[in-house]
Amino acid sequence: MIRLKPVSVLHTDHYELTMVSAALADGSAERACVFEAFARRLPNGRRYGVVAGIGRLLDHLADFRFHDEQLRFLREKKVVNEQTIEWLANYRFTGDIDGYAEGELYFPGSPILTVTGTFAECVLLETLALSVLNFDCAIASAAARMVTAARGRPIIEMGSRRAHEEAAVAAARSAYLAGFSVTSNLEAGMRYGIPTAGTSAHAYTLLHDSEQEAFASQVATLGTDTTLLVDTYDISEGIRRAIAAAGPGLRAIRIDSGDLHFLGQQSREQLDSLGAADTRIVVSGDLDEYAIASLAATPVDIYGAGTAVVTGSGAPTAGLVYKLVEVEGRPVVKRSENKATVGGRKTAVRRHKPTGTAVEEIVVSQGTPESEPGDRALQRPLVRGGEIVAGLPTLDASRDHLRECLISIPWEGLKLSQGDPAIPVVMRS
Repeated sequence: MIRLKPVSVLHTDHYELTMVSAALADGSAERACVFEAFARRLPNGRRYGVVAGIGRLLDHLADFRFHDEQLRFLREKKVVNEQTIEWLANYRFTGDIDGYAEGELYFPGSPILTVTGTFAECVLLETLALSVLNFDCAIASAAARMVTAARGRPIIEMGSRRAHEEAAVAAARSAYLAGFSVTSNLEAGMRYGIPTAGTSAHAYTLLHDSEQEAFASQVATLGTDTTLLVDTYDISEGIRRAIAAAGPGLRAIRIDSGDLHFLGQQSREQLDSLGAADTRIVVSGDLDEYAIASLAATPVDIYGAGTAVVTGSGAPTAGLVYKLVEVEGRPVVKRSENKATVGGRKTAVRRHKPTGTAVEEIVVSQGTPESEPGDRALQRPLVRGGEIVAGLPTLDASRDHLRECLISIPWEGLKLSQGDPAIPVVMRS
């Protein structure tokens, strides 16, 4: 993986600096605190969430500094006083972070991220942590549902044109973590080592005087191991021209519009009749998990998902919150109606049957769950003393971990219909 240094960004909100300024002034900034990130609930209809973005968050944390131009802005706009400016100039996170591994499943109340340190240095991470995790978890959760719906058929992530340029890269990473096979986003390929793939768009066909000429040109340049887009004019004629240009060894055709169930069946029959039994059919065009599931019996081979995956398929944020739960060893709680929190640092384990099926998640405040056979600890050290822990899982390892987690939950938890979380979270003090 190539790690690119993030662009210098003021990854903090005004109200965070307000709290830091006041805490520095009254002497409470150095109090030992614990913050946790968790979801109060899952998006409507979802039965699990997927943890994603931990690696991106740690990359940002390593470079989380207040540079001269940022300090100049804060001073000129009188956002904070001079005491705070001096403190920010020397800011380094020196605390500890524990969290669920990327690819782990989470449920309402799961302590996904635990941040320990002084109040001032921990509270500054709220916007950074939530902006990364809320987006990445939302995308990975939606993508995992699409992968389940695809039933083993590959899915191409192709949503870059439907998202902010940096969000597109993050979305490609999360989709790959969730089980997508490749991405069309080359920056994601360069930055994270994700396999890339793509084909021409309708513009390339329209550029040429005829569809036949466009196909012949593409094959002459790229060989038969390419995918020809056949729905610019007439799909049946497009398939005939594609095979005429490439021969029966053509890798794939792509259909991007129309009744994909009918066209998939018709195209398979036509390809077989032309001797192109091994030519695969790629379908795309506003596919989400429900559309993919509806094509399960259709003889198509590969799906392309764009808008739905990069927007979380209707749930563009995971709804995670970042809350103070402990001050100098003392649990603190928020009691607001519908937003109450459970105080104290949490420890979580996933409990399983002897068969390996997960049955519940046990979360204990200021303690450790009593160990039972089949328990699996969910939190692991990520940062110690401000330094990222060595040997954290790779993106591919996290991808494998998610696959195992999805196998472990009861089969009802994989349904696309609305229902309760796949396993309950039991909170104990």
